[in-house]
Amino acid sequence: MNSPHQDVGLLHAFSERGPRADNALKWRCIGPPRGGRVVAVAGHPSEFMTFYFGACAGGVWKTLDGGTYWENVSDGFFNSAAIGAETTIRLDVSYGDGVYKSVDSGKTWTHLGLEQTRHIGEIRIHPQNPDLVYVAALGNAFGRNRERGVFRSQDGGLNWEQVLFRSEKAGSVDLDMDLNNPRILFASIWETYRNFWELSSGGPDSSLYRSDDGGSTWEDITDNAGMPRGIKGKIGISISPAKPGRIWAIVEAHAGGLYRADDGCETWELLTSDHALWERPWYYSHIFADPQDSETVYINNLKMWRSTDGGKGFAEIGTPHGDHHDLWIDHKDPQRLILGSDGGACVSFNGGETWSTIYNQLTSQFYRLAVDNQFPFRVNGTQQ
Repeated sequence: MNSPHQDVGLLHAFSERGPRADNALKWRCIGPPRGGRVVAVAGHPSEFMTFYFGACAGGVWKTLDGGTYWENVSDGFFNSAAIGAETTIRLDVSYGDGVYKSVDSGKTWTHLGLEQTRHIGEIRIHPQNPDLVYVAALGNAFGRNRERGVFRSQDGGLNWEQVLFRSEKAGSVDLDMDLNNPRILFASIWETYRNFWELSSGGPDSSLYRSDDGGSTWEDITDNAGMPRGIKGKIGISISPAKPGRIWAIVEAHAGGLYRADDGCETWELLTSDHALWERPWYYSHIFADPQDSETVYINNLKMWRSTDGGKGFAEIGTPHGDHHDLWIDHKDPQRLILGSDGGACVSFNGGETWSTIYNQLTSQFYRLAVDNQFPFRVNGTQQ
């Protein structure tokens, strides 16, 4: 299924001296420099103008000037082009080869294993102990495997232990940590599989878990009071750092929509079933709590939405492109954002009122290419 947002690029490509033998032609970039799908973004916690994004088709990129210029920082280190927390398992989805780590701001990278997790939904790092790391892994989208669920490392990724496993056909796609008490974790499990002709989203193993001891033990809270009954699909979760005990969950189900608990997960309330917030849930289901305002929460979908009344009502935020997948919010300055969409990554310093451009990223994705009979001939392409 293609994105409804596609652009057509019209470009010239020809040899320097007219028609020549094939072995005399030289490759050159003809653009266009517009971003493709981005599903992982992050900002530097103390360097105001520094941001990163992971491109599904082009590595890790970094800016030092707030998004005016982007530079690739992963080429030569990574064995896979598919970068990011990628659980949007389209029929043409690529998979990664585990976890990489940099301790010098992206200058060099080390591979840390977890190769067979393939699709990693989220990575969480303890705010006071950078060696304590959690990975939510979906696993193989096209078949069963055991490398699924939640993995934990207590030595910076040198060794991993599988601390939550549901089944060989269901993996973890979202994971959140309570920054006020990092021992509290929530993890969602998604039962799904993908063939080239179908996608199955949901099943009895789709579930929601909570841990109060840093991931050593987990409690199944899937059917706590107020949660929708019956088969569930993909679940996105977000803990409010601004109000202890407040958690949001966007749930794919027959009675799906946005749910909230204010008592740590014991009882849930359906706030809205507005389908615009959970359209194509297998592709989206991403929710983000404001770090300072307990009433503000963002939902990424075909459009980007924000609520300022605790999740009951939402207003659209204008963005440079559609199909939104990831959002990073500065915990010290919630007006400072970076957003990842099907059209690249963009930065805002005013809470989403305005955004930086996406026409400066060499990560474009094309579905079709064709040339015409003119000389010099024109290259036509349909872009993501």
